[in-house]
Amino acid sequence: MKLSKRLEMVAQCVPIGARLADIGSDHAYLPSYLAMHKRIEFAIAGEVVQGPFESAKTTVDLQCLNQYVDVRLGDGLDVVCLDDKIDTVTICGMGGELITQILERGRLAGVLQNVHTLILQPNMAESHVRKWLMAHQYRVEQEYILKENQKIYEIIVAHASINSVAYTEKEVMFGVYLPLEKSDTFIEKWTNELQKIDDVLGHLEKSSRDTTDKKAYFLRKKQSIEEMIQ
Repeated sequence: MKLSKRLEMVAQCVPIGARLADIGSDHAYLPSYLAMHKRIEFAIAGEVVQGPFESAKTTVDLQCLNQYVDVRLGDGLDVVCLDDKIDTVTICGMGGELITQILERGRLAGVLQNVHTLILQPNMAESHVRKWLMAHQYRVEQEYILKENQKIYEIIVAHASINSVAYTEKEVMFGVYLPLEKSDTFIEKWTNELQKIDDVLGHLEKSSRDTTDKKAYFLRKKQSIEEMIQ
């Protein structure tokens, strides 16, 4: 079994011996790969849609991994209970807002109380994820940015903290560690974002409505990006 470049990076972030919940597991590739390589003790592969759920079951059955990977049908962290003793959660390939909604529902249900590691790969709105982590005392420990099939992905690894966590506005927007390296992929991502902002500003200039506040917001964002990647 070979993972995509993105999921392979996520797999490397999963602690050895973890009890994992992979939410939105999509064929259960990640937990199956980890189980085959004896990297985890146990995993739940959670899927909310019947088709992907069946595909995940097929993957696990074909690899004879039923003893290690339990495929469950349910919405988000609803598939997890405290008796599972899950300590690590992965959520990959969703928008940042949806990821935070899943985490918040899980927190309110109490299933995150023993989870010390979150490995999150939002497709967009990464700032929403960092804000939620900060609000609920998960400290960002590692960040990765990579490009695969012409798409750029960020991976955020966070650990539960007994102390409060505080990030600046720029750290929430750009990342805690990614700006330190400013890799070519990081520069490419934010250069693309600048182009999108210029397009938006162009449309706002042509609008017959009062767009003063919107233009001010996007101009501030544009300035922050330009300062970051210069």
